[in-house]
Amino acid sequence: MTDRRIAEFMGFVAATLVVMSALHLVGGMGEGADAGIPEAVIAVVLAVGALALGRGARGVGLGAILFAVVGFGIGLSFTARDGSAVDLAYHAVMLPLLLYALVRLSGTSRRGRASRRAA
Repeated sequence: MTDRRIAEFMGFVAATLVVMSALHLVGGMGEGADAGIPEAVIAVVLAVGALALGRGARGVGLGAILFAVVGFGIGLSFTARDGSAVDLAYHAVMLPLLLYALVRLSGTSRRGRASRRAA
C-alpha cells in the first residue's frame, strides 16, 4: 500500500466520520449525541494528516492515524456499553482498517529510512 493510497484511505475515513458526527449531533443515531464532537475532531485530524502525508510528511500521517486508532478504541469502548448496532459495527469495521493502515505506513517509513541509509 503506497503513501498515496493510505492518504486516500485516511480521507475516506475522515469523510465517514463527518457523516457519523453529523448523524450523532442531529440525533439521527438515537442516544450518543456526545460522540459527535470527538468524531468531528478525529475527522479533522485525519484530513490534515492525509493532506500532510500526500505532501510527504509521513510522521504527521502516522500521528494522525495513531490519534484515530486511539479515538476509535475509546469510541468502541463506549459504544460497546451504550451504542447502537450501527455504531458498534462502524467502530468494529473501521478500527482494524485503521490499524492496518498504521502498520503499512509505519512499515513503509522504516523501509524508506533503511533504503536511504543503504544508498
